[in-house]
Amino acid sequence: MNRKTVSTTGAPAAIGPYSQAVVADGWVFCSGQIPLDPATGQMVAGDVGAQTRRVLENLKAVLAAAGSGLDRVVKTTVYLKDMNDFAAMNAVYGEFFPKDPPARATVQAARLPKDAAVEIDVVARA
Repeated sequence: MNRKTVSTTGAPAAIGPYSQAVVADGWVFCSGQIPLDPATGQMVAGDVGAQTRRVLENLKAVLAAAGSGLDRVVKTTVYLKDMNDFAAMNAVYGEFFPKDPPARATVQAARLPKDAAVEIDVVARA
């Protein structure tokens, strides 16, 4: 198997024993991103919409470092702290996937790292 890990300063550094992404046999598996500002390592201020925007910008940077992009994403999983935030998250999410969006699952999680309102992971073609 052809496998390499991906790391970029364009997204927050991993806060545990995991890689930002792994590229394996032409696929990119991105770890979940939470709304941390890569420059400061701090959570972004604002509502779930602002947090979703930061998460997707982080994923965009990881995908670019892996030689991929949002247009090559085939599957996402969205984890929400509160399912009542679905509409606000979905509005921002739609800006990043305006045409032929990937398959997606959305679940409410009891608690996310650093008490984030949203976390998203993706699978894409390299």
